[in-house]
Amino acid sequence: MASNSPGARRAPFSFLPTGAGRTRLGPALAVLALVALAAWGAYALALRIGLDRLGEAADHRLDMEVGRIEAELARFDYLPALLETSPQVQQLLASPFDPALRAQASHYLHALNAIAGAETLYVLEPGGVAAAASDDGQLGTPAGQNLSYRPYLREALAGGRGRFYGIGVTSRVPGYYLAYALPRGGGTVRGVATVKIDLRPAALAWRQLPGEMLLLDEHQVAILASREDWKYRPIAPLPEAERAEAATSRRYGDAPLTPLSWRMAGDGPLEPGPVREVRLDGRTYAATVHRLDAGRWRLVLLSDEGPVRAVAAAAAGGAALAAAALLLGLLVLRQRRRLVRQQLASRTALQAANDSLERRVQERTAELRAAQAELVHAGQLAVLGQMSAGMVHELNQPLAALHTLSDNAVLLLERGRTDDARANLSRIAQLVHRLGRLTAQLKVFAHKRTEPPVPVPLERAWREAALLHAPRLRELGVELRADHLPADLAVMAEETRLVQVLANLVGNAADALAEVPAGTRWIAATAQCGDPLRMDAAAEDSRPSAASLGQRQESDRDSAAVLCRIVVANSGPPIPPEAQARLFEPFFTTKPAGRGLGLGLMMSAHIIQAFGGSLRLARPDEMPDGAGAAFVIELPAEVAADAPAPAPAPAPREQP
Repeated sequence: MASNSPGARRAPFSFLPTGAGRTRLGPALAVLALVALAAWGAYALALRIGLDRLGEAADHRLDMEVGRIEAELARFDYLPALLETSPQVQQLLASPFDPALRAQASHYLHALNAIAGAETLYVLEPGGVAAAASDDGQLGTPAGQNLSYRPYLREALAGGRGRFYGIGVTSRVPGYYLAYALPRGGGTVRGVATVKIDLRPAALAWRQLPGEMLLLDEHQVAILASREDWKYRPIAPLPEAERAEAATSRRYGDAPLTPLSWRMAGDGPLEPGPVREVRLDGRTYAATVHRLDAGRWRLVLLSDEGPVRAVAAAAAGGAALAAAALLLGLLVLRQRRRLVRQQLASRTALQAANDSLERRVQERTAELRAAQAELVHAGQLAVLGQMSAGMVHELNQPLAALHTLSDNAVLLLERGRTDDARANLSRIAQLVHRLGRLTAQLKVFAHKRTEPPVPVPLERAWREAALLHAPRLRELGVELRADHLPADLAVMAEETRLVQVLANLVGNAADALAEVPAGTRWIAATAQCGDPLRMDAAAEDSRPSAASLGQRQESDRDSAAVLCRIVVANSGPPIPPEAQARLFEPFFTTKPAGRGLGLGLMMSAHIIQAFGGSLRLARPDEMPDGAGAAFVIELPAEVAADAPAPAPAPAPREQP
């Protein structure tokens, strides 16, 4: 029998707060909702700003990469004109299967490609057979092969020009193929000139920089990537028609074309525009896209969103904390107004709670500042990594000299000139030793020099710096002058780094001289030594004070410390006034994109300052007659007390 007593009956949902309990719960839920709203708004705003900045940086980097790739492809546009006027090629096209004409044309193509620097250069007869090639007789040469199935041949025969990226059928080396119908400008096509360009060095450079990069072709297949396991994989499954075309043209070789685990937020294809979120191999990236190769290709930069989301999370925490502090402050103020009439003890307890809250705010603020400092530190490390990568620019000069000397040594040995070959090999050993010493200087930006400078013969340092650029100077027909560089004149420095500075000035001068007519190109070095206290007052602002340079005294009475002014001038064009004020800024360069990092002069000035000297742009009254630009190096010098007056020294002698 059911009981009708009041205790036996309970209202439904009796576990929910009612009355006063519900009244107390309402403000707390409102506070939590406001704090959550503030945190969400701060997170969304910080994430949007961070992604926008990430996209701007990615756009700038992609602009540079696109310009570098397109400049590399445009380097070979002049070759069809040369081949069209070549008698060897014209004779071969008239009889494409003549063995003697094939050998003659292949020899010509080999010599031409040695200057052009392409992967391969060859000529096809209209039926698609490679009649001659620059690598004829070598393993993997296309000479004699039927390449009629390649799309670039059909495009060139139909429209005068064709382009194609694929894996070489004979060499197994991927490359970009540019094909041109011969003759150009219409008429009956007698043959097709083809240039194969190797773009793999670009992908190797991508691996040294932050983020991941892919180059997608018209089928959205990654033909180049910073990660090797992404190459020749599409971002979406290929239709059967495209798979059949790839198999027919052998575009991707034997690659299985397994799709990447590509998941992109939003609708629509991958096109240039706002940053898109991409999920790939379990990681989230911010994808930025640029088009190149007449819009057929897409260059994609995948930037890690982790740091941006970490900053956004920190901003959300700060906003939540600020909102909580503000709301709790309002609640405290309300409570104080309500409890102002209560006892002193209650008021003291409320004040203690307020103090505790303020301490918590300070602790969290300190944590946020520490997190911000860590992010700034991470950004500084990234910049230092890019600057250290710029040291490759300084290593390329001695490496080029090594390449030239080793090639010459082979030729000399073949001709039986063992003495000259032995001299070249000795020079190679010296350059290898110098490279080892140069790489040991990578800490110059992080640590101060601990060893004092030593006397370095200036004439020898100049000769070694000029030798590093000997091939380039010979090619440009540059006259080297070394006026007033006595053999016994020594400056206080470190030899490897002084040669590095002089070589950088010579290299910059050679780049500038390429713009002036042949026969008027020269580079000159002069030196003048005197009392540092008597140097021009106008130069004092650009070098360390006299207290650091002019007041050193040596205990040896046979030598006296003086200041040596070295002027390196050239007959190139003058430096524009708007560029003069920024010459020594990091990453500033007047060279075309891809030709320089803008670090050479900044690093050189840093090295000279470490020796107690200065590097600056010469004033007009300091430049020799006929000079367009000049730089002044001021260094402490050690000269014997009875040294003869400065006399002209012979120009640096180049190796054969």
